[in-house]
Amino acid sequence: MLELGASQPTGAAEDVPQPGAPGDHKPLEPVKVADFQALAAAKLPKATYDYITTGSADEITLRENVAAFQRIRILPPLLTGVANADLSTTVLKQVIRLPILLAPVAGQQMYHPQGALAAARAAAAAGTVYGVSSSVGHSVEEVAAASQGPKWFQLYVPKDRTVARRLVERAERAGYQAIIVTVDMGEWKDADRRNRFALPKEVLIKHLRDIGFTQITNAMSYQEVLDFNAQAWDLTLSWDFFDWLRSITKLPLLIKGVLRKEDATKAVSLGLDGIVVSNHGGRRLDGMPASIEMLPEIVAAVGGRAEVYMDGGVRRGTDVLIALALGARAVLIGRPYAWALGANGEAGVRKVLDLLREELLNAMVATGCAKVSDIRPTLLRRP
Repeated sequence: MLELGASQPTGAAEDVPQPGAPGDHKPLEPVKVADFQALAAAKLPKATYDYITTGSADEITLRENVAAFQRIRILPPLLTGVANADLSTTVLKQVIRLPILLAPVAGQQMYHPQGALAAARAAAAAGTVYGVSSSVGHSVEEVAAASQGPKWFQLYVPKDRTVARRLVERAERAGYQAIIVTVDMGEWKDADRRNRFALPKEVLIKHLRDIGFTQITNAMSYQEVLDFNAQAWDLTLSWDFFDWLRSITKLPLLIKGVLRKEDATKAVSLGLDGIVVSNHGGRRLDGMPASIEMLPEIVAAVGGRAEVYMDGGVRRGTDVLIALALGARAVLIGRPYAWALGANGEAGVRKVLDLLREELLNAMVATGCAKVSDIRPTLLRRP
């Protein structure tokens, strides 16, 4: 479901460094994720930057996603003799070179004309998975053709089950390797209403037709298209939906938006293949706990019966190390690569993945972890 709001910075998100010193017009050479945030702020239209960056209401959850990582301490053992490290791992039996996946992010053509096509190529170059949003701005087939890298399709569910079925079948035919069902749908941000942002009619029409709503035409008024979009999506999903979804596809299924151990246990009982611990990046409901805070509880509840992932607040390679130590198979990033895409397209996304790779490599060497499976909870001290 494509959100129509964009957000105005409130100052509550992480501090944004200035793109350069006064009088210095040279572009900032990014050395960390926050540098891409600064470059995106300088380059993108304000409403687009706001849409990427801000969170729901008072942004408590947005801040906590980052702050919760910062409260965890790393205790490296000495004299472990590791000079290099292997960052490869497997996700759903697929070997990847980096335990950092690109999360589904909507409307990527707002950030760069190549949008999802650029992000797909960057993920493939890094040897990792690209999570493709239903509302990314390109069709499943267009994104599939952009690169040979592994892709997971994130499904926002149309009310029309015929359209939903055809969409899943199209993703399977196009070579996607898993379906992610995001259940914490929607966004609620003060700044969306303040900005009164709305997608151009032609962008919204393409999105709806890419999903499979063939009745949408250019002859419709903008209000008619908006009204159709508002009622097109199933916001009342129940657990029974997964029985239906399993009946139409053999692809692995993941549920995204899990924070309660009871929900994780239910997902496992239904035979789901993966769980993404997530609070929707602090964009949906303010006051929810940080994803990393809930990760250990979810991992314990799952007990190895499904793969567990997490997103929200990952800004450094050390954050990745912490998440892996607490039981995540891999992490997903959203805002970091959206900022990088807005700052410099495909090259920006490649660079942000390279920076996180280098930071994770440094953290693994410093903690004596020669491979991802060496990363253990004993490396951490948690409050």
